[in-house]
Amino acid sequence: MKEWQKETVYQIYPRSFQDSNGDGIGDINGIISRLDYLQKLGIGLIWLTPMYVSPGNDNGYDIADYYQIDPVFGTMAEFENLLNQAHERGIKIIMDMVVNHTSDQNRWFQEALKSKDNPYHDYYIWRDPVDGHEPNNWVSKFSGSAWKYVPELDQYYLHLYDVTQPDLNWRNEKVRAEIFKMLKFWANKGIDGFRLDVINNISKDKNLPNDTFKTPLDDGRNFYTNGPHVHEYLHEMYEEVFGPNNFVTVGELSSTPISEAVKYTNPKRQELSMAFTFHHVKVDYTGGKKWTLGHYKLTDLTRILSEWQVKMGAQGGWNALFWDNHDQPRAISRFTDDGKYRDQSAKLLAMVEFGLQGTPYIYQGDEIAMKNAYFTDISQYNDHESINAYHALIKSGVSKDEAIKILQQKSRENSRLPMQWDSSKNYGFTTGQPWLKPIHHDDYSVETVLKKKSNVFNFYRALIFMRKNKQVLTDGAYKLLDSHDNSVYSYERFDDKGKILVMANFTGETQERKVADGFNLILGNYDNIELNNGTVTLRPYESIMLENK
Repeated sequence: MKEWQKETVYQIYPRSFQDSNGDGIGDINGIISRLDYLQKLGIGLIWLTPMYVSPGNDNGYDIADYYQIDPVFGTMAEFENLLNQAHERGIKIIMDMVVNHTSDQNRWFQEALKSKDNPYHDYYIWRDPVDGHEPNNWVSKFSGSAWKYVPELDQYYLHLYDVTQPDLNWRNEKVRAEIFKMLKFWANKGIDGFRLDVINNISKDKNLPNDTFKTPLDDGRNFYTNGPHVHEYLHEMYEEVFGPNNFVTVGELSSTPISEAVKYTNPKRQELSMAFTFHHVKVDYTGGKKWTLGHYKLTDLTRILSEWQVKMGAQGGWNALFWDNHDQPRAISRFTDDGKYRDQSAKLLAMVEFGLQGTPYIYQGDEIAMKNAYFTDISQYNDHESINAYHALIKSGVSKDEAIKILQQKSRENSRLPMQWDSSKNYGFTTGQPWLKPIHHDDYSVETVLKKKSNVFNFYRALIFMRKNKQVLTDGAYKLLDSHDNSVYSYERFDDKGKILVMANFTGETQERKVADGFNLILGNYDNIELNNGTVTLRPYESIMLENK
């Protein structure tokens, strides 16, 4: 068992974490100033979203220079100080890395634009027009065609994401050599691993065929997700970089079935440590479509989580456990109640996550029950994906009010609000104007939450401690207790030494459920628990963790 399998990862979105110089954007020195806070929380690793030089069209996931820290976040010397300061506190650092595409401002792409004969031209995926149109019918994740025409070259380049993010050609050995060289540069800085953005998209079908559009998912992904050489490329990365440096790695694997996720994460294959998959956070996509006012059924959510628990565990794969991140709205607003039962809801989600098998991730603010932004006008959004989706909705006939309600529910901007540290102006995030400004007053901050007797922060601390000290939570088997229960999620983790039972009421109504003899409470999200004669009464959004030795 690897040490990171017992640890908890804390995700920092640097732009929104802590500003140290008053420019309204979080930075490296701001992160350093909060390391004692993270050490107190008990986390073992920090995942930093990109801080490389970037024009910022996709919040840093469009990298213009892989070797430099963007001045908006600080200097390389400050980054090295962050590494040292974190390591002194026993905290490892995982950097976010994007190798499916670069920014169109990257030197490689600027060279590629000069001519078809330029050595860098083949660093990207180019095709000639077909009958005067795009080479195929693939759709960009950011809406519209996945191809951009360059008149000077009379060619199109592929961009699965924003038009300013051309896809790299991984079939070119020179591209792979450049990528490995760059990864080694950061390894030599002393980092501890990588989170690899959209890594399962790096290998495309060389024929780039049209997709069928029989379902909403037939948008081209059938020919680039988990493509023909992706495992080969990842194993090469492992041999070159990950293995020799004993790295912790997590791959973002959207639209990936369990059978493939096992391949990515089974240690015998030497590819990745663990997998981010997204089936459970698409449970409220109506007809598979994200930009809808969605509603979810608990039975669908528990079925998906359970399938991944059972099958990944049985086949040697490893899950990265999460509810939200910089690309997802806040789970507390999405799956539970961020109003009357806000504290209970935050604790319930934490307990359900930490009871599962895998490595748990906390997204900044989860530990103080931060909620969605609830912006009321499109002008308040910065995110290209959300803005594009809004205009596409309006064009399709959706009213402005409904389009905004959809964004309030689904936009990733919801989780990008600056961290709420105290009750001063801008919640102590900045002395200047924050890059993304909240519109509602919220009395939840680190300062106010820590003053509460039974607070969310300390609940997370208890769960983090438990993960490190209860072996059954690391390698015990998993069992869903009632697949038809649409109100209470009940599951067991067990080994030959005993069982842990988690029960979580996902409703605003009181629920009663039977509990087998011999179980004793080890943690609950209410101050006292009602357990009588084998029956437990679960109040609104109540969750309990019981143990039977």
